[in-house]
Amino acid sequence: MDLTQNEKRLLATLAPLGEAGTDELATAIKSESGAVLQYAHLLQDKGLVRIVTETIRNARLTDEGVLYAREGLPERQLYAHCTTPVLVADLNRHPLAKIGIGWMKRKGWVTIRDGVVTRTGVASPGPDEIALLSPDPAGEGIDALLKRSLVIIYEVVTHRIAITATGEELFRQGLDMGAEVGTLTHEMILSGAWRTAKLRRYSIGTLPKRVFPGKLHPYQRLIEEMRQILLEMGFEEIQGDLVQSAFWNFDALFQPQDHPAREMQDTFYLNEHSSLPEGYERVRAMHEHGGETSSTGWGGSWSPDKARECVLRTHTTCLSIQHLAAHPNPPVKAFCISRVYRREAIDPTHLPEFEQLEGIVMDEGVHFGNLLGYLREFYGRMGFSGVRFRPGYFPYTEPSVEPEVYVEGLGWIEMGGAGIFREEVTAPWGIRHPVLAWGLGVSRIGMLRLGLRDLRHLYRSDLALLRDTPSHHPGRPAPGGGV
Repeated sequence: MDLTQNEKRLLATLAPLGEAGTDELATAIKSESGAVLQYAHLLQDKGLVRIVTETIRNARLTDEGVLYAREGLPERQLYAHCTTPVLVADLNRHPLAKIGIGWMKRKGWVTIRDGVVTRTGVASPGPDEIALLSPDPAGEGIDALLKRSLVIIYEVVTHRIAITATGEELFRQGLDMGAEVGTLTHEMILSGAWRTAKLRRYSIGTLPKRVFPGKLHPYQRLIEEMRQILLEMGFEEIQGDLVQSAFWNFDALFQPQDHPAREMQDTFYLNEHSSLPEGYERVRAMHEHGGETSSTGWGGSWSPDKARECVLRTHTTCLSIQHLAAHPNPPVKAFCISRVYRREAIDPTHLPEFEQLEGIVMDEGVHFGNLLGYLREFYGRMGFSGVRFRPGYFPYTEPSVEPEVYVEGLGWIEMGGAGIFREEVTAPWGIRHPVLAWGLGVSRIGMLRLGLRDLRHLYRSDLALLRDTPSHHPGRPAPGGGV
């Protein structure tokens, strides 16, 4: 059986002892405990030794715990000042009153009636006081001290190594303790000394120590992959502020001012107001009577004050309409991957902030079929072979669809919304050509690609997730041509 020099030294030292701790063996072979444990694991893999691990749970008083062990718990010290009934107001002057009064009452040492603190006559030392004087991690009162941060529980792990019958037999047969050469040097090759040197054997089947290199968070890599796909498809990236006026977030997208989504329970409003852009009157006219289009608008009265309110953007579509207002002439082909905010209750599938992928295409002659083609191409490049569409409704697009992708084991999953901007959205800004638009859930794609069931894992610093998620996704199709 091939053993390294260090394995032989450990086995030869352990054989007369039968069993010993790693510290004892480290001293004997003039090494470190960690190195001894490493050699022992190699011998254990060969069946020559057995490693016995023991975990001992210990308790240690914190600085505050040491103080109370010497002077008594706050309630015990305060109890000494209650030899006669005392007013709560007077007792509150004691520096420990804030902590001690509640604990005295909780332990039944005193009663408080009409603002007077009176002893009950029973104040025997409890399990917590007993544990404070001798912190035994298995003691009854240790949990109470833990809750009060008066003790710290720590574990000490020890390892003992015992030789097996196979190891003893190998030792009796004799171990060649001659020096071995672990590194073949340039000089040994030139001189020919390698021919007579005793070279250390090694196994190519032994896995090396696992290395954890620095790398991007898997969710961030996924976002970068989406960004690269859209750039390859000929889109330009746009950005914008997290804080938007209600005008751009809602009104410019022909969302009525009494729409439920604009209520406080759905949107984060700020105590700020913004000025309205030049030409806002055309949006006002669109809401009130349809402006110069065939639309009748929403009717009623449109409030400029409501439009000036500032919100944390609820979608990135507000960036799309601002980009279109600044670039009303074709062609326009832009996207944005950024964070949006909504007043959602946190659960495995909902968060109050998440990423959204927004895309727009405006050009002469583009139509609904082009929109479906763009979406099918994007999801195909993301690795989803099954893509379908079902009719949907959104306030600012008509017609509208909801794209779905097929995931083995889960079925069809809805991924967002898409459609063609309504005339009420584009006409106020002088846009005369169709605008294809979509808003897709980035985090939902992230969950599916990373095999997660809880959306919150995308934002946690989970080292196991970071280490185990590969940097390369071989399942992604090779980039192809645009739609």
